[in-house]
Amino acid sequence: MVTYPENWIPMKLKDLGCIQMCRRIFQSQTKAYGEIPFYKISTFGDKADSYIPEELYKRYKMLYPYPEKGDVLISAAGTIGKTIIFDGKDAYFQDSNIVWLKVNDKIDRNFLWWFYRSYPWNALEGTTIQRLYNNIILNTEIHLPEKTEQINIAKTLSKFDTYIDDLAELIEKKRNIRDGALEDLICQRTRMEGFTGEWANVSFNQVITPKARIGWQGLKKYEYLKSGYSYLIGGTDFEHGTVSLDNISFVSQERYDMDVNIQVSENDVLVTKDGTIGKVAIVPCLEKPATLNSGVFVFRTNDRLMPTFLYRVLLSSVFKGFIDTLSAGSTIKHLYQKDLKDFEFKMPVDLEEQKAIADVLTAMDEEVEALENEQNKMIQIREGAMDDLLTGRIRLNL
Repeated sequence: MVTYPENWIPMKLKDLGCIQMCRRIFQSQTKAYGEIPFYKISTFGDKADSYIPEELYKRYKMLYPYPEKGDVLISAAGTIGKTIIFDGKDAYFQDSNIVWLKVNDKIDRNFLWWFYRSYPWNALEGTTIQRLYNNIILNTEIHLPEKTEQINIAKTLSKFDTYIDDLAELIEKKRNIRDGALEDLICQRTRMEGFTGEWANVSFNQVITPKARIGWQGLKKYEYLKSGYSYLIGGTDFEHGTVSLDNISFVSQERYDMDVNIQVSENDVLVTKDGTIGKVAIVPCLEKPATLNSGVFVFRTNDRLMPTFLYRVLLSSVFKGFIDTLSAGSTIKHLYQKDLKDFEFKMPVDLEEQKAIADVLTAMDEEVEALENEQNKMIQIREGAMDDLLTGRIRLNL
């Protein structure tokens, strides 16, 4: 049980204001394009996919409740408890599914926003609620510090958001730089400094041998283990170009030993052949043996081609364009070995140039990953700060 400071006043949200919502908009009044964005529960906090006429918007805004800039809107259906601070731009919101508390002067609206974000709406009464009814919101308990402290708490927490958002922008910028470098290097628009050697045009079968789990080796449901001798890598384990172990399955040693061709090791290149076709991953250093589930190829290279360079080729538009050509306007469900023989690409003859290209792109990956780790760390710190500041466990020097 949380113990709040003595001078924090216990209240219910109904003591701080009343629930308001926009006038109902019927489907017949909306269009897929138009003047005023109309946010339904499915697009709340994202991009609108419906619009209403400006004349209707102005009339309803004048006659019925409408949020002011700075009001905190909250979703009462769908993903309940999702919030935004209304920016004052022309927009309309789905009645009853998106509501706001029209507050009095006892509470700072930014403090209310942080309170909403911290409140466990889905854990009310020990069960998952399907809808956030007005009476649930109004009867929600809150402990209020003085207004000045509310404002300072909100400002402090907002600094975390600003830093996290800045990191997100930087991550996106670095990703774009990396992706551009990938295309420039693989397509020879840019050469690595110090390399002037020739590139060879090769076909898939000249440098790569694909292997996969064959049909009779298919696994039965009971053979998927939560722990065991060997990792079982499937396409759903591909994440950010590598293999994630978060939800991976395992198999017994007997199953692992059944086929040496699909026993994988560090720097093996994997490609999905079923489901989402052409997803690519490179195997990291693993603590256990690993084998493949159905639906995944391992591409093994000969001594002319480095696996780390092949991995970059498969991430580029060269391979993606090949997959698009195979689909020929329809969604292909399988990538067959016979299809791969037609895949052609260029590669440096000099293995050192292949390595240099792979190394510089790996360094860019590591830079992005470091920023992502910093962002995740700051998100965790922010969550802890929310808990401490919104309960008064830690007080700010006012």
